[in-house]
Amino acid sequence: MSQGEPLIEIQSIPLPELAEALSQTSPFAATSPATYIEALRGNERVERVVARAGAELVSPGQSLRYYWVILKGEVHAERLESDGTRSPVGLVRNGEGFGETPLLTGKPHSPIVIHVVADSTFIRFQENQFWALLACCPAVRAAVLANSAQRQHAYQVEELHRQKLVSLGTLAAGLMHELYNPGSAAKRAASQLRENLIRLQELSLRSSSRPKTQSQMDCMHSLLETAVRGCHAPALSSLEQADAEEAMSEWLHAAGVENAFTIGPALVAIGFEQQELACARDAFDGTSFSDALNWLEALVSSVSKVCAIEESITRISDLVMAVKKFAYDDRSASRDLDVHDSLQSTLTILGHKLRMKNISVEKRFAANPSIIRTRGSALSQVWTNLIDNAVDASPQNAQIEIATWTENGTEPAPASEPAAGTSPQWLAVSIADHGPGIAPGVLPRIFEAFFTTKPQGSGTGLGLEIVHRIVTEKFGGTIAVESKPGNTRFIVRLPVNRSGNPAASGTTP
Repeated sequence: MSQGEPLIEIQSIPLPELAEALSQTSPFAATSPATYIEALRGNERVERVVARAGAELVSPGQSLRYYWVILKGEVHAERLESDGTRSPVGLVRNGEGFGETPLLTGKPHSPIVIHVVADSTFIRFQENQFWALLACCPAVRAAVLANSAQRQHAYQVEELHRQKLVSLGTLAAGLMHELYNPGSAAKRAASQLRENLIRLQELSLRSSSRPKTQSQMDCMHSLLETAVRGCHAPALSSLEQADAEEAMSEWLHAAGVENAFTIGPALVAIGFEQQELACARDAFDGTSFSDALNWLEALVSSVSKVCAIEESITRISDLVMAVKKFAYDDRSASRDLDVHDSLQSTLTILGHKLRMKNISVEKRFAANPSIIRTRGSALSQVWTNLIDNAVDASPQNAQIEIATWTENGTEPAPASEPAAGTSPQWLAVSIADHGPGIAPGVLPRIFEAFFTTKPQGSGTGLGLEIVHRIVTEKFGGTIAVESKPGNTRFIVRLPVNRSGNPAASGTTP
């Protein structure tokens, strides 16, 4: 063809005139021309298609009613994916046939694009001619079916690989989403720890200028043992914690301790009670007592920051291990987890975000029992995502409510917070915020992967999808959401006597 001529030319040719050329192709090489010419008697005219390089033979959505044989040239096939991208399907070269798979599978329209790589010549058989060839010619039939099976297998392998890449991409995006919070918490805790160490050094130098009695040394040794005995005190409700902090701060203030209302909450957070500090009040005079308690607070705060770093790194390690075990789920030994402690740990991890917006947390921990059988760090991921979203949705100086309770029955109760009863079957956790709410049109889609209403770059759209998958598939639980302007609440219900793993829940992740 010369420049300016059409990319594709089609001529109707009697089949006998093309028999010699057909005998050089793989589908017809083992079949006598007389056999297939006789089979198409009365319908022996076929189409010869001449196409220039770049021509598009088949477009997506086009009717697929032809079987093609390449006499000369080469074509390339691509599948049009739902996201607009194209996945390569394969090349077809001189002497090969194509187009049989849609005819054999009954697909009326093409999901693929076939374009010509080099100037090519084809013979194109109508659908009725194709079936006549398969009926009359065993060698043609065997070649066509073998080609179809080979192409189906190759495409399935390619599709499996593509799906693995999609899954890996989803997993990587989810992993980055999950790593951000503990990673940021560890970084901030390390920075605060450095400040605490400087304070400890200053207080130690000031204290070292004064000689110590044996009773003072014994008291400080006892307080030191208490300070490093653990990372967190048992989780308290908001009212209990507020009362304990106020009582401790008032007691310190009455004793003339500097920074009493800063020190009090820190000492309560790690489990100190007033009677444990009585030895210091008795052993030290006013100024020395204040310095001793400020030193103790700096030490307690440092221990707390070390614990936060340890917990954050553990969370990161668990997530990395989860990726390593992606194909096998969590096969580590199951363990008992106190949901109240898990919620409190998550609040500690997200404490910086709460402080930045001056958000208070109202805790109503009424679940009894509050123990869940679980594996790995799945529940921590649930609380992290839900509380993090609640913080993001809340206005400045707002409040978040976290409540737990237990429910009876084989199915979760429809009520939001029913009274606890005997032999509970479900442990419920609700996390509520007072933000603008979720629009009714958006609500049905909030658990979809990659769906987000946050500005571009601010959210992956994976947090709630991860939460839903963990709650329903790993624990066999449910998650519901109630939302109106000024009040949005997520309610997670987990079976009490069921381990957090697919085998126990009867589902497959």
